Order: sequence, then structure tokens, then C-alpha cells
Amino acid sequence: MHKILVVDDDNDMCLLLTRFLTRNNYTVASARSGQAAIEWMKKNTPDLVLCDFRLDDMTGVQLLSKIKEMHPDAAVIIITGYSDVKDAVEVMKLGAYDYVTKPLFPDEILLTIKKALSDEPKESVVPRPSPSTNGTTVKAKSAYNNQYIIGDSPEFGVIIKQIDLVAPTNFSVIIYGESGSGKEAIAQQIHQKSKRSDKPFVAIDCGALSKELAGSELFGHEKGAFTGALNQKTGSLEIANGGTIFLDEIGNLSYDIQVSLLRVVQERKIRRVGGVKDIELDVRIIIASNENLWDLARAGKFREDLYHRFNEFSISVPSLRERKQDIMLFAHHFLQVTNSELGKNVKGFTKEVETILNSYIWYGNLRELKNVIKRATLLSDGDLVEAKTLPFEISNFYKLQFDTPAASTEKANTAPGDGAISYENKLKTANLDAEYEVILDALKQANYNKSKAAKLLNVDRKTLYNKMRQFKEFNLD
Repeated sequence: MHKILVVDDDNDMCLLLTRFLTRNNYTVASARSGQAAIEWMKKNTPDLVLCDFRLDDMTGVQLLSKIKEMHPDAAVIIITGYSDVKDAVEVMKLGAYDYVTKPLFPDEILLTIKKALSDEPKESVVPRPSPSTNGTTVKAKSAYNNQYIIGDSPEFGVIIKQIDLVAPTNFSVIIYGESGSGKEAIAQQIHQKSKRSDKPFVAIDCGALSKELAGSELFGHEKGAFTGALNQKTGSLEIANGGTIFLDEIGNLSYDIQVSLLRVVQERKIRRVGGVKDIELDVRIIIASNENLWDLARAGKFREDLYHRFNEFSISVPSLRERKQDIMLFAHHFLQVTNSELGKNVKGFTKEVETILNSYIWYGNLRELKNVIKRATLLSDGDLVEAKTLPFEISNFYKLQFDTPAASTEKANTAPGDGAISYENKLKTANLDAEYEVILDALKQANYNKSKAAKLLNVDRKTLYNKMRQFKEFNLD
């Protein structure tokens, strides 16, 4: 029976989750503070930790780091009443399995817990070559995930031809595209259609690797190589030997790691951190980035020689908003997948929902669409997904753009907040008005320099652009 630790300074929330999970056949313990959780984990090993993001004595990020230090194999789900994209990115990079916001839906949190504790969804255990006989294993992503599809728009017709062309070769490939646009799915397709398809496919998110641990994760380390290196570790490149390694968001790797990676590409050899022997390597490298690597190289942020080594073939993945005819194809696919996961039989979407989905901009691309369909399927109690099951920001976006044409036209010619919007629509536009004013104020302070404005707002430039696209008043040139 799986053992779950619930950490929340809200006594009622602890009791609620403890009773709910116990009824669902889990062994549950609870702690009211981060320190109490740490003391419990010194004597016990949890399979999963449900942790509140804001505790009285420490943050969820601090406790997450401690959990991963004490029990690296434990799955961690962060729960919070404050939905913030920056926080979500931070905890996911530190190794959290998921990040969910209150109020909690029982079926939804139970499904997330089951998936986190399952060995099937995203990972499979791959034997780790080691001179020791202790049977140590490491986890790597499975060779192929059937839950991905490519799309049938003309833009993707070109990409499919490119995949078929490059897959049988040993060329290194650069895949460009926005976050969530399906870059890993394309890498998997290339691997699956290559002569290496029966060998490992290992995917690494370079954005989630700290500077200190990147070398160990990629190249492995010997026992005693550094403080905390209690055992020998086989790196991801060695695990992928004979197969394919996919390095996502490679631009995040430090200069030192780029130098070591250049040696791998040139000499096809690696050396573990703290090791003295070279290990022969036969691995195909596919990399991905949401930024142009040549621009990064010219700016001195990415090694130019490494760029040229990788740039044997490149594929550009269009965003979902650039191939709108694929939206419903993916929506129906994600509906089928979620039906299977939840044991439901939702058959499709109402015409209203199809119109809303086709009209939305999808800043998070396929990843955002998938999450929206999963949530809507969970909340649906009929044969069709209805508009009431969609997140407010998506249904409200459609209403602001299309349901009130007079208000939309007026908003296009009038800056929000100047009193011109009718009382009838003020409630609808309140949140967007607030965002507009904050962005406009930051741009003014930064003398309309978008990079500086993004720093003032504590977001990256791409996020700022996505926000600005919502408002016709902003000039994105």
C-alpha cells in the first residue's frame, strides 16, 4: 500500500485529505509544518508528498528541495490557493510531479495521485550499466509514447516529410518551436522511424538542470566525485548509448557543460565526473529550443562551434495558433485519451465549445489544450463537453472578442480603464483592464523597451509578448 504524506498548516485541509485518501486505500500521515514533515521523513519513506506551497515556517520550494534531497524517488504534488505561472515553473524545475490549485476536485486530485504513483505514464525503468551487483536502476523516458499525434495541417505535412527524410540518417537535428508545441513528439517520431528504434530514447529538459547537477545528469559521476556522490551514477548520455537522446531547451546549459558536450559530439566519448576513463559512445543527439540558437551564438550565449556541430538538419514547429485546423483534431484525441484514463464516455463537443476552442489563441500550445480538455472531460456529466466546463479565461476570452461586437469594437479604439466601456461589460473586462494598466505602466517605466519591461514585471520576454497580444492597443513591432 502506497504511503502518502500530507503537509499543510491548515488543520481542516489535512484532515480532509487524510480521510479522503485513507478511504481510497492509501496509508496517510500528515504534518502541519515543513519542519514536522522533515522530522517524519527522517524515520519514514513516503511514496508521495502532497505539500502546501505556503507553509508557516518555510515555502513549498524549500520543502520540495529537502524532500528531493532526502527521498529523491518520492513524487511531490504542490497544492496552493495562489495560481502563479512563475511558481509553477519553479517547482516543476525542482522536480515536482504536478502543481494544482485550490479548490481541489476529489476525482481530479485522485487521478493526479494515481498517475504520479504509477510506473506507466511517462517513464519506464531502464537497466543501468554498472560494475556493481546491487541491481541499481535509473529511470528514463520510454522509447515511444502512443499518446502523441502529429496533426494533418499543411504545415505539418511539410514536417512529416522532413521527419521521413532525416530519420534514417544519423544527422543531428535541431527542432525549433514554442513551449508545448510538440517538439518532443517530433523527436520521438524521428527516433521511432530510425534504425535505432529498438534502442533507448532518453529525453532531458535542460531547463530543469541546475548548473551544479547538469554534468552529473548528462555524463554521470563516480563514487566520491563530490560531496553527496555516495554511489556511481550512469549519465543520460550513457543510458541512451546506441539510441537517441533528446535535449530540450538546450540554450539553458552553462558554458562549461557546452564545452563537455562539444567533446561528445566531436569524439563520441564521455568521461564521468570524477572519472579517469573514456567511455565510447554511439548516440544520436536531437536538440530543441524556443529561441534561435544562431542568434544566441552571435550574442555570445551559445557556443558557435557547438551550434554548427548540431545544425546538420533543422525542423521548425509552428505554434497551434498558426495551424488552427489542427485544434479539433488534437481536442478529439485528448478527449479519447482522457476518456480512457477516467473510464468515461464523453463523445464530443458542443458547437459552442468547438467555436470557443477554435477562436482561442492557445499561448501554451498543445500542452495547454491537453490540460483544458482533461479538465473539461472530468467535469462533464453528459455526452458532450459543454462551455461551462471550460476555464474562465478561455470562455471569457471568446466572449470579449466575439459575444459583444459593439464592446469589442469600442475596446479596439479605446484604452481600457478610460471610462468609455459600458457598465454592462465592465465586470467582464476588469481582469484584462488591470493587466493592461500594469503592462502599460511597466512599458512607460522602461521607456517602451520590452526586455526591460519584462524584467520589471518579473516575466520573460515571450510571456510579455503573449500578454500584449491580447490587447490591440499595443504595438508588437
